[in-house]
This record gives sequence, structure tokens and C-alpha cells, in this order.
Amino acid sequence: MDNTQKITYKGILKFWLPLASTWLMMAFEGPYLAAIIARLPQEKFNLAAYGVSFAFGLVVEAPIIMLMSASVALVKGVNSYYDLRRFALWLNIALTSVILIICIPDIFYFLAINMLGLKYEIAKTAHLATLLLTPWPGSIGYRRFYQGILIKYGKTKYVAFGTIFRLTFMSISAFTMYSLKILPGAAVGTLSLSIGVMAEAIAVRMMSKNLIKEIKANDNDSNLPFLYILKFYIPLALTPLIGLGVYPAVTFFMGKSINAIESLAVLPVINSLVFIFRSLGLSYQEVVIALISRSKENYVTVRNFAAILGLFCLFMMGLIAFTPLSHIWFSKISGLSRDLADFAVLPTSIMTILPASTVLISFQRGILVNHKLTNPITYATALEVGLILISLTLMLTNSLFPGAVIAAISLVIGRISSTLFLFFYVRKCKK
Repeated sequence: MDNTQKITYKGILKFWLPLASTWLMMAFEGPYLAAIIARLPQEKFNLAAYGVSFAFGLVVEAPIIMLMSASVALVKGVNSYYDLRRFALWLNIALTSVILIICIPDIFYFLAINMLGLKYEIAKTAHLATLLLTPWPGSIGYRRFYQGILIKYGKTKYVAFGTIFRLTFMSISAFTMYSLKILPGAAVGTLSLSIGVMAEAIAVRMMSKNLIKEIKANDNDSNLPFLYILKFYIPLALTPLIGLGVYPAVTFFMGKSINAIESLAVLPVINSLVFIFRSLGLSYQEVVIALISRSKENYVTVRNFAAILGLFCLFMMGLIAFTPLSHIWFSKISGLSRDLADFAVLPTSIMTILPASTVLISFQRGILVNHKLTNPITYATALEVGLILISLTLMLTNSLFPGAVIAAISLVIGRISSTLFLFFYVRKCKK
């Protein structure tokens, strides 16, 4: 395992493409399952219940997401491997316990009915769906730990293979249950997710077997004390936890806006489009961590590749947002009415910058993780979410624009502020 090699642009492309394909495949996972649920009985109830269950799963999963970055940054030999693996195991157990506690009937129905205001029929279906999702957080934590090791040592194609395993088993499960019609649609969705991610976790562990042997043979590294890992990881864990909270908040604000129904209808469709291009940037963070850790000489090449990738995302997003392709996407592909498709164009145009900014912030986060500076990442995320909420409040109070436009402006303001905040910390790392 040569960790001192200088990388080329072709080498970065070869390293990054499997990770990008993984994120792109995941970007289509949600709409795919939703399409199956929509074709089963009582589709409205089940889509709503599935959305609630998935939201619970995302919140519980959030602290585990950054295990992959931690694994890329910290695992160097047998001692660090076992120390971080032990930390990951306890984190997986803790989060699995959390989702099991949520599934206790009295607690779940209080959250679903009293807090979220769901009807009993939806809450009952969501309860079953959430129970079937209990293996999800632990399985994700397990596979992200080993995915980080694969990425660190350049085996990114195996990460993509793992995602193919996930989608294959998820699809087989979904189609089998769809044909048998033995479970409500929401339960079909969450059980398929659980089966898919468990299959992926097993596949990733098997594919990393030889690397683990090499790592265990290297005892030339230091132990990672539990408190050291905790200090390193907590800011990383808080980043997705804080970030995920903004989307329910935006949805809540939309209900009080001008054109509230239209805004609530188009925002999920716009977000799905933007996420396709954002996924290219999200997949770049581990590339930065892995390649710059090999050699400081890789910094300029990795930075320049990020700039090229950002411009590509900006161009492709702009090509859809500012040309007739927008109506093809929203009307023909997404199935929106002509009026809703027209309504979606302006907020989409405003959000054109978000995929490119995702590349930038992934690059910034990667640099900071490499320098073991994880606190600024949390501060930047908190700043971003705070400014989004402030912008939403101010603009909605004055009823300046339709809700979807206000949401788009607020998201852009938040993202620009967080990238500017991290810019100064990244400059310090270069000195």
C-alpha cells in the first residue's frame, strides 16, 4: 500500500468515479422505492408513513454517516484499526438502541400523533415500517467503517460494487414483496432498505478482507485513545445531524408562505434534481482526505480537479435551469403540471449554485479532516442552518416572494456563508 505516491488528474478521476457512481445510485434509491409504494394499495397513507419512518431513520443514522471519513483519516495500522473499530461498534449499538426505544409503542405513538399530528392509521403503518428499519443504522455504520478503509487504500471500485449489491438485494426484496402483497407499502419500502444495506455491509466486509490482513500486519502506528476519537468524531457527527434538521424546518415554513401548496409540491422535485448534481460533490470529500494524506504534493492537483468538477456541476445544472430542458425535466420526467413546472423554474435557477458549492465545501471539509480540525466543520454547519432559518423567517414575515423562491434564496445564503467561514480555516491549514 503506497501512501506516498503523487496523483495525476487521470488518477483522481479513476479514484473518484466509483464513489460518484455510488452516490448517484443512492440518489435514485428513494424515488425508486416511492414508485413501488405508489403502486400498492392505499398509496397516500403508505407514502406518508414511509416518509415518516425514513425521517426517523435518517435522524438516528446521522451520527454514523461520518464514520467513513474517520476511517479514511485515522486507520493506519493494527492499533488504530482495532481502536476505531471498537468505537464504531459501540456507536452502532447505541444508535440501534435509540431506534428500538423510538419503536416502543407508547413513545412512537406520542411522537407520531401528538408531536407530528399524524392520523392513527398512518402512525400504525409507520410504526411497523420503523420496526423493520431497526437494522439500518447499525448496518450503515458497519459498512461505512470498512468503506473508509477501501477508500483510503484506493479500492474505490469495491465501494461501487457494494452499492450494486445493495440495490440488487433491495430490488429483489421490493419486487418479491410487491408481488406477494403481504405487507403494507411503507413496510415494503423500509424492509427492502434494511435488506439492501445489510447485504452491502456483508459484501464490503468481504471485499476489504485482504486489506484488513495488511493493516493488521502493520504495527507501526499509535493507539487511538477513546477520548481522542470522541474529540475528533463528535464535531463530524454533529454536522449531518444539524444539517438534516434544516429540511423539516424548511417544509414547516413553506406551509406559512405565499403559494404554499405549490411550494410544497415542487420543492421535493427540485431537491431531487439538485441532489443528483450535488452527489458528485458529496462523493469528493473522501477523495480529498485519502489523496492529500498520501502526499502534500497532491494538494494542488486535488484542488484543481475540484475546481473543474465544480464548474462542470455549475454548467450542467445551469443547462437544465436556464434552458427549455427545465420543462422537459419537470413536465415530462417528473410529471408536474404545466403550471407547477413553470413555478419550479425560478427557484431551480436560484439553486443552480448549490451543486458547485457542494464540491467546494467537500474539498474544504476534506482538508480540515486531514488536519484533524473537525470543530470548524460543525461551526460552519450550525452557521449555515442558522442563517437559513433567519432568512426564511425574515422573508416570510415580509411576504416578499413565493415560498419556494424564499427557500431557494435561504439555502443559497446559508451555503455561501458556510463556505466563506471555512475558507479562513483552510487558509490556515496551508500555512
